[in-house]
Amino acid sequence: MSSSIRTIRARALVCATVVVALTAVAGCNDDNGGENSKDNASSAPSSSSDGPSASGLPTSLTGQKLNWKSCPAPTTMQGSGEAPGSDWQCATLRAPLDYAKPEGETIDLALIRSKATDPGKRIGSLIFNFGGPGGSGVSTLPGFADDYKRLGARYDLVSFDPRGVGESAGVKCLSDKELDASDSVDGSPDDAAEIAAATADQKNFIAACEKNSAKVLPHVDTVSAARDMDLMREVLGDKKLHYFGISYGTELGGVYAHLYPKNVGRAVFDAVVDPTEDPERSNLGQAKGFQLALDNYLKDCAKKGLACPVGDDPDQAEKTITALLARLDKQPLPTRSGRELTQDQAVGGIAAALYSKDTWQYLTLGLTEALQAKQGNMLLLLSDSMAGRDENGGYSNINAANVAINCADDKQRYTVADVKAKLPEYRKASPVFGEFLAWGMLSCMDWPVTGKTEHPEVSAPGSAPILVVGNTGDPATPYEGARKMVQELGKGVGVELTNKGEGHGAYNGGGGNTCTTKTVNDYLLNGKVPADGKVCS
Repeated sequence: MSSSIRTIRARALVCATVVVALTAVAGCNDDNGGENSKDNASSAPSSSSDGPSASGLPTSLTGQKLNWKSCPAPTTMQGSGEAPGSDWQCATLRAPLDYAKPEGETIDLALIRSKATDPGKRIGSLIFNFGGPGGSGVSTLPGFADDYKRLGARYDLVSFDPRGVGESAGVKCLSDKELDASDSVDGSPDDAAEIAAATADQKNFIAACEKNSAKVLPHVDTVSAARDMDLMREVLGDKKLHYFGISYGTELGGVYAHLYPKNVGRAVFDAVVDPTEDPERSNLGQAKGFQLALDNYLKDCAKKGLACPVGDDPDQAEKTITALLARLDKQPLPTRSGRELTQDQAVGGIAAALYSKDTWQYLTLGLTEALQAKQGNMLLLLSDSMAGRDENGGYSNINAANVAINCADDKQRYTVADVKAKLPEYRKASPVFGEFLAWGMLSCMDWPVTGKTEHPEVSAPGSAPILVVGNTGDPATPYEGARKMVQELGKGVGVELTNKGEGHGAYNGGGGNTCTTKTVNDYLLNGKVPADGKVCS
């Protein structure tokens, strides 16, 4: 089963992965606040005692000192492919493998930071999670430094690879060659033979995960990651956790707020996961969201007339795309790399381009190439950006981590019969993406670890206000999720901000003083909470 389909089918891929990869190839009440934080981790208390701290963890963990050093160049395409630069420092944080045994075995979590450029007005650390689950914060944050430059004046900008991701006890499953081979397995099987091949591929994937990562698979759940963030807060020397969560990062932030409401500082959730949905409804919502984004792209493309490869009639354009995908199911397109563009990869490539309006141009190029030149180069590149594959055939572990974290979280285990029963509803929701996301329900079938919850618990009575930003054209986390998150956080906690726009996420610090960006900055920098229900166009 295509790794790009395995990745998009569960919750939401980190948008930054796609945008940074494509950008690289084509070359997404004033208070000082300083009293709430210490300058950096080196000033955190240390102790030779191994007794418990106030958090219940041994002081050997809560009192540890981080050894910040210049960051090495990233080795996967989750980053820009360039060294972060002299402003960025990296360190590792020790955390319990199993929080039920806090004095037992530990794992190392990879961290990155850029210190506040105006230390006299420093508020504290601002911790980012860019989503996935499975996105590497260590390799993503430097690529978006310009977007957060204003925030970086008063905050240490900090991100991390969550447990199971990248350099933080990263989950390992298939080899790079095996992942390439998996792309030849149809992710939307049409008959019994193709279903058998897809389920056999799934079993092979699971067996590889068990063989290579059995020890960490039970402990990569979101609750454990949220506990890691509180340990991070304490070691960084912050009394409150200031947080910017994007996509799955909003779910992680919500779980943190539920566990530690009194520790929440200034927090922003952008591109919001609906915490009330089970995986089946979430996948269906994504089918609708990606279809909406595709429809919006096609309308925009139609305005360009002859420059639009699928014509100026959006309804006919969609039929042209579905016909292309049907042809690819039988006959993949060649590419300059020697690899072929399959139907699965084309769907993954189209989805990747919809994560940001800035990447619509690449979808136009890809469709032009596929329809007119009968080549799959651009769509394959887009698909690779989704799957975490670099031009040399090396994969990041975003695919393995995505599945492992989702399956550690979710109790639901769907069968082939479940998928068949839901296929008509998914096809109706999206002629382009529906079938693939329906078959994505099988991602946790036969997974060796039992999931922990029906859906995440995010109620956070007593928390400081959390700014929840929903984008009306978001393909991966549909706009309705923001309202649901506000409701679940509880009265007086969630503050809803609507952005009328396209793409996965609304904040764009590098794009000028837009209404949404200004509102977010006013909250994070000045503590100014906007009116609940504010709308930015």
